[in-house]
Amino acid sequence: MVREILKLGNPQLYETSEEVVEADIAFLSEWVQDLHDTLMDYRERYGAGRAVAAPQIGIKKRLLYMFTDQPYIFINPVMSFPEDEKYTLLDDCMSFPGLIVKVERYKRAEISYFDKDFNPQKMYLKGDLSELLQHEYDHLEGILATMRAVDNKSLYLEQMKRAF
Repeated sequence: MVREILKLGNPQLYETSEEVVEADIAFLSEWVQDLHDTLMDYRERYGAGRAVAAPQIGIKKRLLYMFTDQPYIFINPVMSFPEDEKYTLLDDCMSFPGLIVKVERYKRAEISYFDKDFNPQKMYLKGDLSELLQHEYDHLEGILATMRAVDNKSLYLEQMKRAF
């Protein structure tokens, strides 16, 4: 089912998500389907969107859904950063359409998580994929990209993006 994407200012977006626990397993396939449907609907309407975090659709659980070349489900992910090297980029979000934020992200990251069958997994990330999953992981922590702006002059309307 396509769910409403919570927008900037909604207090639920600033809350830390809870771990997916055994009692949640009965709801997991429904949540994943809702994440998928919502992401695909957003893509169809706006031509963008590679991933979505459960808190963005009102599910306060540590669950990420990414669809790049195939679907990926990240249950109870934990992120780490093996190197200190960062880069600056312009970030956008389904929770604040039309707004672009200049942020710093790590060039490389590692994400440990459980897959849909609750098997432990680890992914080594770099570049765009590293940035994407750092962004989505922040949603689980109640952090929006607007809170990571490099300074107070680093928020732009989308139509200004071409100027950079």
